[in-house]
Amino acid sequence: MLRISELRASYGAAPVLQSISLHVDRGETVALLGPNGAGKSTLMAAITGTIAQRAGSILLDGVELAAAKSHAIVARGVALVPEGRLVFAPFSVEDNLRLGAIRLKGALAERYEYVYGLFPRLAERRRQLAGTLSGGEQQMLAIGRALMSAPRLLLLDEPFLGLAPMVVQEIRAALERLRATGLTLLIVEQKLDIALSFASRAYVLIKGRVALEETTAALARRPDIDDLYFALASTA
Repeated sequence: MLRISELRASYGAAPVLQSISLHVDRGETVALLGPNGAGKSTLMAAITGTIAQRAGSILLDGVELAAAKSHAIVARGVALVPEGRLVFAPFSVEDNLRLGAIRLKGALAERYEYVYGLFPRLAERRRQLAGTLSGGEQQMLAIGRALMSAPRLLLLDEPFLGLAPMVVQEIRAALERLRATGLTLLIVEQKLDIALSFASRAYVLIKGRVALEETTAALARRPDIDDLYFALASTA
């Protein structure tokens, strides 16, 4: 579904991504791993068109996204759940969800029903201001807002960051349900235990490059797994 080839991207003059190449198959769950500053969030931004790439290719079902605007990329079936949730605090839960469906052609009521079925707590709080929700509820709202556009590829940037273990399990169960429907997931994650138990395959980014591509089962068997980032950085 997604094929990235020799992608380079930067913020201003400072290069961040150094010739990244990777792929995500339809229906697959892939994790992007790496320490802070490795380029994981920058890669998500490049895929969604919020930063310009300097070189390389991003293909979605064979269609080049390099010159596409963010709204056109959403229309092609890509949605991002950003790091930090970034919900619109002064707006209600339902208004936040409606903003996620701004380019959707079809029955809006069906998308509400889909999201509320996945996260019943959002249905209970549909009139509540997003800024008054708990951190876990805001994360559910951020995921729900992305799902309102009926994506085929869902990008999640640190979806479990700062959440209590019970909430992590609740959100993970929802993502498992999404995966069972055939939705393709690309997840940025720093915690190896979550990534190894959730994704089927992983890329480890170090200093803006792919340092390792491996199945999560094989990663879990590595003798240096507890110091994986350090081990890869020392050979980069």
